[in-house]
Amino acid sequence: MSRTADEWFEAYGHSHKNGLNKLIHWVCVPLITLTLLALLWAIPTGPIATFAPWFNWAWVLIAIATVFYLRLSVPIALGMLAATAVAIVLIVAWERHGPIPLWQVALVLFVLAWIGQFVGHKIEGEKPSFLEDIQFLLVGPAWLLHFIYRKLGIRY
Repeated sequence: MSRTADEWFEAYGHSHKNGLNKLIHWVCVPLITLTLLALLWAIPTGPIATFAPWFNWAWVLIAIATVFYLRLSVPIALGMLAATAVAIVLIVAWERHGPIPLWQVALVLFVLAWIGQFVGHKIEGEKPSFLEDIQFLLVGPAWLLHFIYRKLGIRY
């Protein structure tokens, strides 16, 4: 990863200029992130739970993403970890109190959010960035965060 954060965000932004596509991304990217973590959270850990009862498969994605974000920018990594913490709180709350199993809700919302993403790119007239480089799947949430940072005057 030799690109700077701004280079990643500029490249990602190339296919995200249309206002409606951006709005769709503000809804769907966080939803995809949340539901992907929820789906991974819901996968049984089998014998691993005997040795590491705290472990679930979402932690694997969180670790990989954190390394990526730390290489991108420490402030971005910290913001993404904060967003991840919120996601985990929501996941655990749903798992404990939700009327429908977590994986079922997450799967439906995951599929709907991806449909929304592809509708947004149809409107945009550009293919999704991750089709060029899979790392853009991690850049998308950070791209949204960078707008929040800019608005708040936080350097990344």
